Amino acid sequence: MSLWVDKYRPCSLARLDYHKEQAVQLSNLVQFGDFPHLLVYGPSGAGKNTRIMCILQELYGVVVKKLRFELNLSQLHLKKKNEISTIARNYHLEVNPRDAAASDVTPINEDTVKADGDLTLECPPVEAGLFLFDPVVLLTEVDKLRKDAQHALRSTMEKYMSTCRLILCYNSTSKVISPICHGCLAICVPAPSIDDICSVLSSVCKKEDLALPSKLAHRLAEKSCWDLRKALLMCEACRVQQYPFTEDQEIPETDWEVYLRETANAIVSQQTPQRLLEVHWRLYELLTHCIPPEMIMKGLLSELLHNCDGQLKGEVAQMAAYYEHRLQLGSKTIYHLEAFVAKFMALYKMFMGDGLEGMVF
Repeated sequence: MSLWVDKYRPCSLARLDYHKEQAVQLSNLVQFGDFPHLLVYGPSGAGKNTRIMCILQELYGVVVKKLRFELNLSQLHLKKKNEISTIARNYHLEVNPRDAAASDVTPINEDTVKADGDLTLECPPVEAGLFLFDPVVLLTEVDKLRKDAQHALRSTMEKYMSTCRLILCYNSTSKVISPICHGCLAICVPAPSIDDICSVLSSVCKKEDLALPSKLAHRLAEKSCWDLRKALLMCEACRVQQYPFTEDQEIPETDWEVYLRETANAIVSQQTPQRLLEVHWRLYELLTHCIPPEMIMKGLLSELLHNCDGQLKGEVAQMAAYYEHRLQLGSKTIYHLEAFVAKFMALYKMFMGDGLEGMVF
């Protein structure tokens, strides 16, 4: 049984529910046949991967449905005849399209990893036989690659421009080097509006023979922070929790968001080495449950700012930006998350101490 977010995902550009003008432009681009490397960016839950899959399906037909995506650039498989193996680390990215049926091809493993900054597209794309036409290689979360790997990616893009096309997908353009951006046709997928999300929620519920109150749909759209994926998941959770729907029913939160809020409250309530150790293990708990460190940093900052005075908020935000940048450069995420917490504790304790000294009893 599929989740609604997968069950009702549009499979063609003509069936997209919002940004229809952009869908028409993408359709014209596909019909033209020869297009440059594409760079699809936008916030999480805006519909980037849906639009990419629609483009690929219009190019190659239903065979695209056989693709299985690992959005963290770990592996991309085309089950049946062909396969693309992708290895990604902080220091390199290797993409190897090959004929999976060929017995003389050795699968990529850790022993075949190239040196730092090397990105290879092994075997000529014509021999790869991904599709009847020039192959398309999709790379997601490109903004998580280190700068040397991004430079290697740029070289590969130029080297294979005549034989294959790359579609790059990521959230933030600020973390990608400008040569990559300038070498691609940029396609921005903005976040859907509140009305767009409400319309999609109502449409999905109608297909499920459910009556969704407009007020509840609006609350779901606002609570999702313009993330359609999150809105659909919350709507389905509401359906499991209670039906028939009511306008004022409680919208369930994800466990990790509640856990992160409790962690932020623990940081604010006490600033001691013992409390820092407790927070350290709570952060580890989030990381071991595959919560991205960037989301942990963002959520932690949001919760901590609620407990900060106005003059302290700017300094805390600047501090979070510094450690978030360090997070991208390093490989041990727990170090940078814990360093941010320790720095905040020291700053907050000093601020509260100065405030108490200035009070007259």
